[in-house]
Amino acid sequence: MSATFAAEIAVIVICLAGGGLLKGATGAGAPILAVPALAAFFDVRFAVIVMLMPNLLTNLWQAVRFRAHVLGWRFMLPLLAGGFAGAGLGTMALKALDPDVLSFCVAVAVMLYVVLRLARPHWILPMGPAHWLSAPAGLLAGMLQGGAGLSAPVSITFLNALRLPRETFIATISALFVAFSVVQLAIASTNGLIRENEIFYSLFALVPVSLAMPLGAALAARVSPQVLDRVILAILAALSAKLLAEAVF
Repeated sequence: MSATFAAEIAVIVICLAGGGLLKGATGAGAPILAVPALAAFFDVRFAVIVMLMPNLLTNLWQAVRFRAHVLGWRFMLPLLAGGFAGAGLGTMALKALDPDVLSFCVAVAVMLYVVLRLARPHWILPMGPAHWLSAPAGLLAGMLQGGAGLSAPVSITFLNALRLPRETFIATISALFVAFSVVQLAIASTNGLIRENEIFYSLFALVPVSLAMPLGAALAARVSPQVLDRVILAILAALSAKLLAEAVF
């Protein structure tokens, strides 16, 4: 094994473990740290492909585990339909757009997420309007997930605003992420987006993500949620600044 290859593996493991810590602590959001971190060292396409299997399998497990808590179909069907369509459009954009454009999109998406979290931490969206917004929210989130590997500025912000119980939040967002992942995997595998051996990187990525999730849950039990949130936002701001600088300059 060459030193360069070993260094790449080490970087990938660290990025994925960071995402697993976040997912274990909050129940969602492994791509929030893993995708911009991987994109900063490699590129957006590689980051999205590496996260395919961890996103699909960890969210499938959570969706099954918390299935009794999922929101009603009047809300879920438009959300999932929009998510399917958006993920398809976004994944095709991943194939068509220049890597620098994609890096810029990821940077902007991360910055938007940070700004929304800081500016409106206690925003509440009533369920009535949320039913009407579920399809467009799913569409926009799917487009971000497919094209940038990061739907959090829409998906997590939208569902957080509903102030759902933890189990309901996890069940709902996990089902949405499974929908994204199925579409991404189908389109990526039939359109040449997955290059040689990259599916093995994606399968390997399950290991650090899965091992770090219990550590994240333990960390969340010992550290103030506000402190953890601010640390994560600071990391994301630094990563987005790095991506933006590389894309522009």
